[in-house]
Amino acid sequence: MSISLDDLELLLDAAELGSFSQAAARRGWSQPQASQRIAALESALGAKLFDRHRRGAEPTAACLAFMPAARAALDALAEGRNRLAGKTGLPRIRMACLPSLAGVVFGPLLDKLADAPLEASCDTDHSPRIIQQLLAGELDVGFVLQRPAGSGLELETLCDSPVTAVAAVAHPLAQSAAPLPLRQLAQYPLAPQSWGEGADELASRLRSLRETAKPIHLLQPATAARDLALWHGYVAFVPRLAVREELARGVLRELKLDEPAPGRWRVMMAWRGGKRRNDARERVLAAARELARDWR
Repeated sequence: MSISLDDLELLLDAAELGSFSQAAARRGWSQPQASQRIAALESALGAKLFDRHRRGAEPTAACLAFMPAARAALDALAEGRNRLAGKTGLPRIRMACLPSLAGVVFGPLLDKLADAPLEASCDTDHSPRIIQQLLAGELDVGFVLQRPAGSGLELETLCDSPVTAVAAVAHPLAQSAAPLPLRQLAQYPLAPQSWGEGADELASRLRSLRETAKPIHLLQPATAARDLALWHGYVAFVPRLAVREELARGVLRELKLDEPAPGRWRVMMAWRGGKRRNDARERVLAAARELARDWR
C-alpha cells in the first residue's frame, strides 16, 4: 500500500493535538474518516502509532520515531514546489541551544551573519534533546554542554567557562578587593544556577556554612539567577560566559573567591557529519568559531 502525503499530515496533526477529531476538523474531514486513515497507515507501516483513550490519542514510541521522517518528506515536497514556482528563497539553517545560552549565542551570532545569504530558525532546549534532534535531521547546528562523541555527530568545544560568583555593583561584597571565603558569601541571599555537575554539591556546602537556616534554590536558566543578582540583592553563582555582557558593562561585579571555581561549563557546537557539504551550515560554524574567540 502506498502512503499518501495527506496521511502524513494527518499523523502530525493528530500527534500535535492529541485528538483524531481535532486533527480531522483541521483537515475538513470527519472523525471516523480520520480514524480509518490512521488505522490504514498503521497497517501499512506495520506498527501501532497511537494509544486510543477517551480523552483522545497519545502517540506511541513508534509514532515519535517515525515523525521526523514524515516531517522531512513534507518539507521536501514543499521545497520542491517552491523551486518549481521560482520561490526558492534563501537556505534555511535550524539551530538550537540551551536556554541559558540563548542571549549569549543567538543575538551575537546572527549579527555576525547579518549579510550571509541564509535564514536562521532558532530555538532552545536541553542538551540531550538537541542531540536527538540533530541525529534525526531536525536541526542543523546545536550548542550544548559537554557530551560524549556520538556516531554521526561532529562535536567541537567552543568555550570552557568557569562558574563564578557575581553580585550587583551596589552589593556589600562587590567592593571587596580581597578574596572572599565561601562562608562569608553563604550569609547572603544566594542564587546558584543549576549549571550541571557540581551545582548540587555547591548548594549543599553553602547550606552547611550558613549561620541561620535559609533556603537555597537551584535555578534555571542562568538569566533567572542573573536577575536576582541584578535587582534583588542576591549573590548568583553562574558560568562567567552567561553574564559576560553584564560584567563588561559594569552592572554586575565578579566576586573573587579564596578557592578554585566551584565548577565549569564546557560549551560545545554539534552538527551531523557526512560527505555532503552544506555551505549555509559552514558559514554558521565559521561565525560561531569567530564568536567563541571573544569568549575566551
